[in-house]
Amino acid sequence: MISFSQVYKRYPNGFEALKNVGFTLEAGEMALITGHSGAGKTTLLRLIAAIERPTSGSIIINGQNVSALKSGAIPFLRRNLGLVFQDQKILFDRNVFNNVLLPLQISGFSSRAATGRVRAALDKVGLLGKEKARPITLSGGEQQRLCIARAIVNRPSILIADEPTANLDADYARDIMDMFRSFHQVGVTVFIATHDAELLGSTQQRVFTLDHGELTT
Repeated sequence: MISFSQVYKRYPNGFEALKNVGFTLEAGEMALITGHSGAGKTTLLRLIAAIERPTSGSIIINGQNVSALKSGAIPFLRRNLGLVFQDQKILFDRNVFNNVLLPLQISGFSSRAATGRVRAALDKVGLLGKEKARPITLSGGEQQRLCIARAIVNRPSILIADEPTANLDADYARDIMDMFRSFHQVGVTVFIATHDAELLGSTQQRVFTLDHGELTT
């Protein structure tokens, strides 16, 4: 579950990125968040992952008050989160397999268990045949699939994505969204920021709208 209550985010220069945001996303639900550039979508997602902290208000993730978490507890929170952000942070000096392996190495998985999980994640996103490829040789859509594989390899209960179809052609965009829907169908909570009007028009999920930091729907 994701719950925001009276959340404000104000930066040191005085800019208010979020103003009195409140909503609840139930466990296993899928929703989209939209809004103009600079509306606060990325900030909201970063607050969920405790990459940033709110100025005031409470954020509850799977029963934990993220606003009050000590820094040492944040890595444990993120083990239950799959994160797909626009700055993909793909490691171009490693092959596809080793890019997806990294989160499991950090979490201390054994080599055998990690190998099985990596291959399962790559299979899920259609990249199993390219596990030895360098990311530079992948298309834009394949690089996005790689990021999704890395996000799901820990089998998170919550998957959040920031503009995952940006800069992709229509066919790749539909494939990526179908992938997120498949995760939702097996019980993963999915929360996606997008400005893609075609995706918004075809969805049956809840849609939240941010306007200059305020939630309007």
